[in-house]
Amino acid sequence: MQIEDIKGLFLEHKEKSLFGRYITHKDILPLLESLKKKNHVDVIGKSVLGHPIYGLKIGSGRKKVLMWSQMHGNESTTTKALFDLLNTLISAESNNKHILEACTLYIIPILNPDGALAYTRVNANEVDLNRDAQNLSQPESRVLKSVFESFKPDFCYNLHGQRTIFSAGKVNKSATVSFLAPAQDDSCTITDNRKVAMEVIAVMNETLQSVIPNQVGVYDDAFNINCVGDTFQSKNVPTILFEAGHYHNDYDRENTRELIYISYLTSLNYIANTDVSGSFYKPYLDIPENEKCFLDVIIRNAKIKDRIVDIGIQYQETLIKNKLEFIPKVLKTETLKGFYGHKEIDANGSEVFGEDGGLLKVNNENVFVILNNDKILL
Repeated sequence: MQIEDIKGLFLEHKEKSLFGRYITHKDILPLLESLKKKNHVDVIGKSVLGHPIYGLKIGSGRKKVLMWSQMHGNESTTTKALFDLLNTLISAESNNKHILEACTLYIIPILNPDGALAYTRVNANEVDLNRDAQNLSQPESRVLKSVFESFKPDFCYNLHGQRTIFSAGKVNKSATVSFLAPAQDDSCTITDNRKVAMEVIAVMNETLQSVIPNQVGVYDDAFNINCVGDTFQSKNVPTILFEAGHYHNDYDRENTRELIYISYLTSLNYIANTDVSGSFYKPYLDIPENEKCFLDVIIRNAKIKDRIVDIGIQYQETLIKNKLEFIPKVLKTETLKGFYGHKEIDANGSEVFGEDGGLLKVNNENVFVILNNDKILL
C-alpha cells in the first residue's frame, strides 16, 4: 500500500465531526449509533461515575486485534483516528476489505469516559488505569481485562497520546509518533513475542519516515508489570504502544491524527497480508529513544535581574467551560542548552517582562510577554 494512497484514503474518510483534543462520549455516540446498524456495538461495562463503556467488533478474520483508546482521558488523538479508520474499513470503495476478511478488530474507543469528560489522565477515583493492570482496583480496568480474556487477541494496540516535551533522540526533532514493544520480564528480554510486535512497529516506522523523517521515537522499555502493555505482553500476546505526539504548530493534533491513521492502516494491512513471525524485528532497534528535550516556547538571551538567561515556557492544558485552553507557564529561567522550543524568540539581551509588567518568575502564567515595549503573544 503506497503512502499517497493512504493519505488519499484519510482525506476521503476523515470523520469531520471530530476535531481538536477534547473528545468525549457526546462526540462519538452519534457515530456509534450509525455503526451499530451493520456492526456489533455493545455496552461492555460502566465507569466509576456510571458512564457506559462501549465496545465495537468489526471484521470476520481469524487474526484478532484488540484496540483501546483514551485509557488516559486526555489522550484523544488515537480516538479520532480510530473513527477515520472505521469509516475507511466500512466503505465499499476503499479497497481494504481484505483487512476485515483476514482480521477481526475489537475496539474500545474510550475506556475512561470519566477522565475524557474531565480532561484528566486519571479516572474519577484519580487512579491511572495504566498502572492498575495487576490490582484491577477500578471498574474500567476490569472491563479491559474481561474483553482481553474473552476476545483472546493475537495483537493488542494500546493507544495513547504524549506531551509536547518529547524529542526523537537528543536532537531538535519532535517525537511526533512514538511506539514501544513493551518488555515482558525484568530483564527486558527480546522474546519471540516481542519480536512480533517489533516487526510490526518497524513496518509502521518505515512508512512514517517517508512523511516525518527522523520524527519517530520509541519509549524506554523498563519493565513494569502494573502497566497494561507489559501485563498483556507477559501473557504472550504481541502488544504495541502507540503514542500520538506533537507536529509543528499542531496543538489540535490534526496532523498527528493523520499519521496515526497511516500507522493503523499500514500495520493492519501488514498483519492481514503476512504471517508475522518476528524474523524482521531488527530495524526496530534502530529507532531512537525518546528524550525530553522540548519546551513549547523558549525565549533566548533574556535579561532578568542583570542576568542573561533563557526562559522556558510550557503550555498547561486547561479545560475552561468545556473548552480546552493552552495556558503558557514559565517552567525554567536558566541557560537551556540542549533544549529546543517549538517556538523560539531571541530577546538579544533585552529585558523581558510578564503581561503585568513585572519580572518573569518560575510558575508565572502569561498569555503574552513584553519585549522592547512590544506585546508578544505566546
